[in-house]
Amino acid sequence: MKAIKFTLSGKTAMFKKPDVNAFVYFTYSHIHKIALFGVLGAIIGLGGYTQQNNTNLKENKREKYPEFYSKLQNLKIAIQPDLKDKGYFVKKIQTFNNSVGYASQEEGGNLIVREQWLENPKWRIYILDNKEIDDDIFKKLHNYMLNHQSMYFPYLGKNEHPASINHCEYIELCESKDNYITSLFPSKNIQIDNCFSHNNKSVYIFREKMPVRINEELNFYEYEELMMTNCEIVSLENDQNLYADGEYRLVFF
Repeated sequence: MKAIKFTLSGKTAMFKKPDVNAFVYFTYSHIHKIALFGVLGAIIGLGGYTQQNNTNLKENKREKYPEFYSKLQNLKIAIQPDLKDKGYFVKKIQTFNNSVGYASQEEGGNLIVREQWLENPKWRIYILDNKEIDDDIFKKLHNYMLNHQSMYFPYLGKNEHPASINHCEYIELCESKDNYITSLFPSKNIQIDNCFSHNNKSVYIFREKMPVRINEELNFYEYEELMMTNCEIVSLENDQNLYADGEYRLVFF
């Protein structure tokens, strides 16, 4: 099976969670599938949420999805974090002022914003060539990425966090029968043995509910629990394949 492979990184990133406490906006621990589709859509010039909301205003109707999601939603991707610390990048709280006129009703019109940012995140991203999206769209994505072109500037969650895209390749993956996974994967499809690690190191298990699709009616995120672990794999569901790229064992979802 063939796939586009590239490295996605940045000095910082912030993939904002919709829930917030009184003081801080929090980030997901990794880029999620919808945000990744947004990066890919920016590369080939597909419209986002703003264009969706401005579509067909005269007819008083809106497209079901933003264009980037409508065109890319059937892609299968694998996310391989480039880290050694048990599934987590360093996170730090950043504090800054927002003094634009509409930002705050507080006295002085100054809103103090606190956000949690990822520091120096880096992932290896794989896009499976599974013939599930329009062939012209995939060819355009393939050509733009391998020729280091982009229609719009990609960023990691917010435009304060520019994305760096490097080492783009079109590679051949082979199916693997190994008993471990190094990438993120949906926990519902895979059973693990949480007592034993495949590499004889201390067991770790990262879990987080992350967006995997967009609800058609309301455009809300729909979530699944994703995992990353060094535990041995007991079983995979029948339709779930494991692929090998060198030292990495990848699940596409």
